[in-house]
Amino acid sequence: MNNDNALILESAISLFLLLIQLPATVILFSRLLKGPRRHPPIEPQQPTPELLGKVSVVVPTLNEALRVSPLLAGLSQQSYEVREIMVVDSKSSDGTPDLVKASQQKDPRFRLMTDDPLPSGWVGRPWALHNGFLYSSEASQWFLGLDADIQPHPGLVAGLVKTAEAQGYDLVSLSPQFILKYPGECWLQPALLMTLLYRFDPAGINTEQPERVMANGQCFLCRRSVLAAVGGYSSAKSSFCDDVTLARNIAAQGYKVGFLDGAKVLKVRMYEGAMETWKEWGRSLDLKDATSRSQLWGDLWLLTSVQGLPLLIVLTFLLISPPLSHLPTPPLLLLGLNLFLVVIRFAMLIAIAPSYDRTSAKGGWLFWLSPLADPLAVLRIFLSAFHTPREWRGRKYSAEL
Repeated sequence: MNNDNALILESAISLFLLLIQLPATVILFSRLLKGPRRHPPIEPQQPTPELLGKVSVVVPTLNEALRVSPLLAGLSQQSYEVREIMVVDSKSSDGTPDLVKASQQKDPRFRLMTDDPLPSGWVGRPWALHNGFLYSSEASQWFLGLDADIQPHPGLVAGLVKTAEAQGYDLVSLSPQFILKYPGECWLQPALLMTLLYRFDPAGINTEQPERVMANGQCFLCRRSVLAAVGGYSSAKSSFCDDVTLARNIAAQGYKVGFLDGAKVLKVRMYEGAMETWKEWGRSLDLKDATSRSQLWGDLWLLTSVQGLPLLIVLTFLLISPPLSHLPTPPLLLLGLNLFLVVIRFAMLIAIAPSYDRTSAKGGWLFWLSPLADPLAVLRIFLSAFHTPREWRGRKYSAEL
């Protein structure tokens, strides 16, 4: 192939890629530009008398002995706004119930119960939360679901409830501060998180369309009356992302749903290392259980365009393209667009840095190189989008889910 033909082919490919990437870039920036208008991060607050006994806390557990202790200690530090703390255990075999019983000796608000046998069509986590809701006190005005891996700060519950009531939310969940410890996860985890930040409005922005609502079940506060009106967790019973599924169902019924920045009130240690992060977190980040097929394909197109391709395109130009002075206009425009997207991606690290605790991390500096993991992160979303889990946290599920 002579040089003229090669340049024509390069121009044609560049135009094709520009047609794919430009609309996605516009969508991305329409979301990122909302950042300055977002609700500030939730702050810890002291309770006031009107909050007395307003909240029932429910924690689902299954073999959480290695990581539940910080949660139990943090919940004991919450004040009189918490009426009860129900730990719904799914027959753990590692001593988790013993840790809960030890906490119960010091704080009578703790209650330990075992959920009923898992019915057909239910995933374990929403089933445990549903059981907790059914057995929680009807005198509580708020239901707060917390995961076993979070580490709540004192004043979390009071600050969360006061914010929800002041802003008129019926349901509000929080994004946490992630604790990183090992080099691989310092590099990979932020890239996986970015797949969410690119697809949805920033935390603290009220999303108008129910199908675009984001939620995090690690800290999930809902008015008890609203949860009762929608049948508890039954509408999300078969979802592996039950938090997002339930939040979108509630938003679709006209209730006000919020997703706020909780980095100042709770931390989370989700997975141990890059491999576990890739396997466990990566398989639910596609949110396919809460997403229509067309929306899922749209999200995959957007992630490919603005996160997966830019670094690869820039590297291709640097390694195999002729000098810039010899490039026709379409390839130059393509290179400019992707350089711009790479710069924006690195700049996003400054924005998300407060969402990470790297104080005890080995190789914490790899956080700043996490954009290099973006193609892998997008690949992980593709792999997950076309595969339904058959095993989760030691439980096996049939193909009927």
